[in-house]
Amino acid sequence: MHNNNQFDLFKTRRFLPLFITQFLGAFNDNLFKNAMLVMIAFFGLGFAGINSATLINAAAGIFILPFFLFSATAGQLAERYDKAQLARFVKLMEIAIMAVAAAGFILQSAATLMVCLFMMGVHSALFGPLKYSILPQYLDERELLGGNGLIEMGTFIAILLGQIGGTLIIESNKENASLMAGAIASACVAVAVLGYLSSRAMPPAPPQAKNLKINWNIFTETWHIIRLSRRNLTVFHSLMGISWFWFFGAVYLTQLPSYAKDVLGGNAEVYTLLVALFSIGVGAGSALCEALSGRKVEIGLVPFGSIGMCIFGIDLYFAAPMSPAAQVGWLAFLQDASHWRLLADITLLGVFGGFFIVPLYALIQMRSEPEYRSRIIAANNILNSCFMVVSAVVSVLVLEAGATIPQLLLIVAIMNIPVALYVYGLQPEFLMRFLVWIATHTMYRVKHEGLDNIPEEGPAILVCNHVSFMDALVIGGAVRRPVRFVMDHRIFKVPVLNFIFRTAGAVPIAPAKEDPAMKERAFMKVQEYLSQGEVVCIFPEGKITFDGELNTFKAGVQELAQRSGAPVVPMALRGLWGSFFSRKDGSAMVKIPRRFWSRITLAASQPVPAAEVRVEDLQQRVLALRGNSK
Repeated sequence: MHNNNQFDLFKTRRFLPLFITQFLGAFNDNLFKNAMLVMIAFFGLGFAGINSATLINAAAGIFILPFFLFSATAGQLAERYDKAQLARFVKLMEIAIMAVAAAGFILQSAATLMVCLFMMGVHSALFGPLKYSILPQYLDERELLGGNGLIEMGTFIAILLGQIGGTLIIESNKENASLMAGAIASACVAVAVLGYLSSRAMPPAPPQAKNLKINWNIFTETWHIIRLSRRNLTVFHSLMGISWFWFFGAVYLTQLPSYAKDVLGGNAEVYTLLVALFSIGVGAGSALCEALSGRKVEIGLVPFGSIGMCIFGIDLYFAAPMSPAAQVGWLAFLQDASHWRLLADITLLGVFGGFFIVPLYALIQMRSEPEYRSRIIAANNILNSCFMVVSAVVSVLVLEAGATIPQLLLIVAIMNIPVALYVYGLQPEFLMRFLVWIATHTMYRVKHEGLDNIPEEGPAILVCNHVSFMDALVIGGAVRRPVRFVMDHRIFKVPVLNFIFRTAGAVPIAPAKEDPAMKERAFMKVQEYLSQGEVVCIFPEGKITFDGELNTFKAGVQELAQRSGAPVVPMALRGLWGSFFSRKDGSAMVKIPRRFWSRITLAASQPVPAAEVRVEDLQQRVLALRGNSK
């Protein structure tokens, strides 16, 4: 039984324990790490005479190092063993680490805490491939985007609360060093125990490659899984897109403390406010993905996200005050209306970052082969870590060259443009889906009826009435599976739409009397698609209607069904007749559009087995679906 919306997943055992386990793990990482950094920066915690600034920078490297070293092994373990059992093992490991860390806090031993920080990096590296590769086992495809959105939302909120919690515990007990150490030690251990208890409620998640032989050589296996991720270029380009997000985010989050203090004239409260707004923005954007995508993995949101990240990153440069105020707190900063634009930019950067990253995670999960999924996600963690290290190097070089922090942030925001153009040039499906998403979310409000009748896998032929030049875009935007369209070669050549149709693998066709060679090539291409288990959509009328009525269906669809053995799903569009893209009152696309957000319907009925397909029967089924509404 499917959930009505993503938040209904919280009512299910197949999601809630995982969410809580992940939330508590991210919370504890940041609770522990931030408490340690505050003690180093403000309370004299040190090691071997090393200054606090060096120790803090070393801590960042120590936490990220395990992602390079152990992600490859983590991916293999998640393929080889039951993921729920593995999660419980990782959470037991967290309890042990936090018990040692508790001793480190109480003894004021920076060396002990640094070792524990490294081990928490190991803990996170082991859990990373598990948490994302387990989602496709727990959720069905239509729940995948919403589940990823909730995981991302929870992660960023947990990071924020962990950072605030660590600081507050230290600050509230700063007059008594032993009480301070005891409080943070108790909190870290308690959260780890709660994480283990929640992991015990996770349902079984059987191994996807139980006969996999573990390669314990971290260097050869790391290289192996990077190569493995390149086998599917859509997946690899998605990995690179996610890594770019972490490059972008790492630059911003690393510079926020100095930005808050030196550019905005704020104190630590203002820095916390900026981090909070960015984190809440990412959480909100992640949660909104499902509502904007119609409960399917809509990669058209990825360019939308990158455009927003670019726009609001650039605007942040111009929103910064000309001269900083005296060290003000968060309330005074909020009360100054001149800061509201800047705060909106920070929040919207997070929102559009959520739009960018969540569909990419879902796409990786959906398009990776199950037996390799955990290792692909491990490759993602390795690439993310590399990009974050590169972001630190780039930041240092740009600032050393004389740039200010606002100029550095502006450069990174502008870099979104060539990066996006490069990625979408390599993978034009992203841009194609974006154009479809824009068209179907600005001009029309599409109601779906019976689309569950389209098989979840295997070949299928969709047949539909042909009302307008937008028919293929509406169908392509509504159907969860990629659809290959067979269309009149003249429609195929329409500017802008041609880019979408070519990218979507559409097949131009002409009548036999006009171009018999093109018709034969089209039939051969359709046969190829169907033999590969894909979905093909045909408009059997062979042309767009001139009067709103259904034209006689051509016999080609019957021939294709019988050749391929693929079932045929009758469909009908209602409400497009009279639109700007229809031929009502003359040629299409030359009239002034009369309305936007028109209500239209796409309906489908049960598949007709190939052996029972008759062209006259298909026409009657489509006519019945359409009814009196054109």
